[in-house]
Amino acid sequence: MKCNICKTLTKKIIDDKMSKLYHQCSNCETIWLDNGFFVDKTKEKMQYENHNNSFESTGYVKMFEDFLNYFWQDLPNNYTDAFDFGSGPGPVLAEILKQRGLNVDCYDKFYQPFKIYENKKYDLITSTEVFEHIQNPLETLKLFKDHLKQDGLISIMTLFHKNDTEEFLNWWYRRDPTHISFYTPHSFEVMAHMCGLKVIKHDNKRVIILTSLE
Repeated sequence: MKCNICKTLTKKIIDDKMSKLYHQCSNCETIWLDNGFFVDKTKEKMQYENHNNSFESTGYVKMFEDFLNYFWQDLPNNYTDAFDFGSGPGPVLAEILKQRGLNVDCYDKFYQPFKIYENKKYDLITSTEVFEHIQNPLETLKLFKDHLKQDGLISIMTLFHKNDTEEFLNWWYRRDPTHISFYTPHSFEVMAHMCGLKVIKHDNKRVIILTSLE
């Protein structure tokens, strides 16, 4: 099987305990769940609705505050417009961004499916705990690039795997049935190069910041 991103041949990772099959790219290090094991959209949405994603969850709010604090000092003072892609049923991050002085548009395929971002460009594009759910990350990054202002930033949160098969098979993060794609920072460096983007920095754990090459 060829990698969905860079078309390099992949190797199989077989999970005997969960009876699942994954494919790993030796070039960009992305790991994919074989599409024969994807859940349908109804089950996917039900899984999201089991999450406690609200301001009442102090841990959930702190996760976003820590996410923003990682790169907030890098934002120019003239930033005004943000776009949160995959905002979920309760757009907590969008509200925090508004509290920090930005205008915010949101999109989510289930909860806010109107493509409000069309014909717009943004200073900041955020996507938190989304990329592990999507089959087409390169297409999504290209979308971000098309809607990013000059000198704008893209900030993504998704837990990175350690590029170790044994650790991956014991990794709690992949046990969510809606998590189908797993990355390392190098995965995003490869995708960025293909999209006319570049990686500015990452924390080697779950947050990576990109900007346009132009």
